[in-house]
Amino acid sequence: MKKILVIDDDAELRQLLATYLGRHGFDTLLLPDSGQLDAFLARYQPQLLVLDLMLPGEDGLAACRRLRARGERLPVIMLTARDEAADRVLGLDSGADDYLGKPFDPRELIARIEAVLRRAGRSPTTPDTGDGVLAFGEWRLDRRARQLSTKGRRVPLTSGEFALLNALVGNAARPMKRERLLELTRGETTESFDRAIDVQIHRLRRVIEVDPAHPRYLQTVWGVGYVFVPDANSDASPDHAHRTDR
Repeated sequence: MKKILVIDDDAELRQLLATYLGRHGFDTLLLPDSGQLDAFLARYQPQLLVLDLMLPGEDGLAACRRLRARGERLPVIMLTARDEAADRVLGLDSGADDYLGKPFDPRELIARIEAVLRRAGRSPTTPDTGDGVLAFGEWRLDRRARQLSTKGRRVPLTSGEFALLNALVGNAARPMKRERLLELTRGETTESFDRAIDVQIHRLRRVIEVDPAHPRYLQTVWGVGYVFVPDANSDASPDHAHRTDR
């Protein structure tokens, strides 16, 4: 049974979610704030965190940023008091994998949880959209193990960030519309907004680009979306698309 940690200061909502998630096969842990977050992660090792944005003390944004800064890859779904673009952008920019505005239908939360867990739970033996290790610059993208590394150091990405980078690298030199990228990374039935892609591109640029303001690899195609531009002799280049592990 997969463990879900829910942090929300609304006691009634916590109990409602515990009951509903339990009916769908999840073991739910509950906290009213982030004060015991680290202790619960170490002790119970949940598979996913449902985190309210507005919390007493350390709010959800600060908690999520702190987890990501220390390399924690635990999938996070952020709950926002208002389903407005500004709140969703803040949640994604803090490192959340997905977001959900209040009030929400518990069935939608279940769908979001399952979608995020599918993205995050693929193992090295699970089929992916591509095989092998692709190199560009000093970076290596292991598409089977779902890992990004540089100079032997593994760089943590959220499940959404990896899915986006994988989709762009897998379509190297091909401009991709935001709508198509949303379909590839979040599913065709997603109600995500275009800005979600912009936020994650911004986060990825801060990771892999020497100068995020003048990106080398993740370039904007005005009026269309984004394109991954590989090095001329890179494994990610279309001329090398047939290559796999060597």
